[in-house]
Amino acid sequence: ADPPPATCDRVEMRAPRASWGAPAVLLLLLLLLASGSAHGYKPVIIVHGILDGPEQFKHLSGFINEVHPGTEVQIISLFNNCKSMKPLWIQVPEFRKVIEKIMTARPEGVHVLCFSQGGLVCRAVLSTSPNHNVHTFISLSSPLAGQYGDTDYLNWLPGCVKKTAFLFCYNKVGQHFSFCDYWNDPHHRACYLKGNTFLPPINGEIPHQHLKDWRENFLRIKKMVLIGGPDDGVITPWQSSHFGFYDSNEDVVEMRNQAFYKNDTFGLKTLDARGDVSVCVQSGVKHTNWHSNFTVFKNCIEKWLI
Repeated sequence: ADPPPATCDRVEMRAPRASWGAPAVLLLLLLLLASGSAHGYKPVIIVHGILDGPEQFKHLSGFINEVHPGTEVQIISLFNNCKSMKPLWIQVPEFRKVIEKIMTARPEGVHVLCFSQGGLVCRAVLSTSPNHNVHTFISLSSPLAGQYGDTDYLNWLPGCVKKTAFLFCYNKVGQHFSFCDYWNDPHHRACYLKGNTFLPPINGEIPHQHLKDWRENFLRIKKMVLIGGPDDGVITPWQSSHFGFYDSNEDVVEMRNQAFYKNDTFGLKTLDARGDVSVCVQSGVKHTNWHSNFTVFKNCIEKWLI
């Protein structure tokens, strides 16, 4: 028998369906998120120091946007210039309100860059804010362990020199001035612990009911960067910017030998053990030039603002 005649049946050509697994979908989402942010840098909050204001930090803001274009930089305008001499326990709640408002709008986290007295303001904000999302705390030449020395900031007070300042600072009148909140006279330790109402509780040098909570809050940060140098001329000893300070003989005791470190009272030892404390020493920088010195920015700050 003859074979059946050949037919040209219509054949429908279809492209194979793409099969998207969970990893591929996740990768696509990540790419879409990345494409929605041109730079991906976390916002930077800047807090000024004593007798300063936002105007002095335009150079620093410019440095940040020069190397990380598009970074959101917010320089907080509170307690500017002479108002910065108000007690720190008056200033801290107001700075906290502003910083928390910024953080709420930035769930990805923020960096805080705090200069001089502003470093102490930020220390207190970090300790008293239970839900903060600060990634990196950068302390720029701040008297974190206290101040003990004659500076231009104190010369306007007649007779207020190194050896007698404790008489003024460690009483109700003196505690109305911000610089007395971190005056730490190593020769009058008992007076410091009793009469200074700010630095001893913040650094956990005296027991108080908030010690545990403040420690937990502080440890929410991912990194702490401590910047200072021997030619500062204001922070005394300059190692206070790295949590070092004088003993009763005015010999400098470095951070890891301080009692608040050994006892881990506010989490400093834990943070250090995590590998999350970075120290940067920069010579040849005067106190009022830290925030306008591009070398300081490149060597000590830039790499942390990501």
